[in-house]
Amino acid sequence: MSFVKPPFFLRWIYPQATWHRSRKEKIVYLTFDDGPIPNITPWILDILAEYNAKATFFCVGENIVKHPEIFERIKSEGHQVGNHTFNHIKGWDHDDDIYFENIQKCQELTQTNLLRPPYLRATRKQLRQLKKKFEIVYFDVLSYDFDTRISPEKCYRNVVDNVRNGSIVVFHDNVKAIPRLEHTLPLVLEKLSREGYSFSQL
Repeated sequence: MSFVKPPFFLRWIYPQATWHRSRKEKIVYLTFDDGPIPNITPWILDILAEYNAKATFFCVGENIVKHPEIFERIKSEGHQVGNHTFNHIKGWDHDDDIYFENIQKCQELTQTNLLRPPYLRATRKQLRQLKKKFEIVYFDVLSYDFDTRISPEKCYRNVVDNVRNGSIVVFHDNVKAIPRLEHTLPLVLEKLSREGYSFSQL
């Protein structure tokens, strides 16, 4: 994947997915994939609290099992949680039964109506089935905080140069993203707050 904003043809291929919310309201939806982990998730929660910002955390089931206290903190501070599979697996690489079983295993922990397939790599057939149970959330702006080849400033520009009313922005609470996320998230919250945006959970 090499785009910050998803091209139109992807929305045509995956009509089951939510790519953004209403363009009428000055709200941005910050999302964080792959946690919870102690290295960065608590810091994210602290920064969000400074700006009275709510977000959605698409959690990996095995990380919930490893760090239940952080998972509980996410919920207790008013954030939403979503299903990101139990083992962060790609639907493309697994038979439907195995993929759905992995999602269900995470669902037993998250109890959510939101799902984001890892890497967005689920087949259209899988998505049609999952849509019966979940709102499948993709994105409007991809920060690329996971990409070790880009600078923290580039990560910041990816977000602020592309965000619009109703944008769903993807960040990551994983170890690889830390250098870019620690630079970008406070600046994004500060800039968009000054511009009159609020930050809501999905």
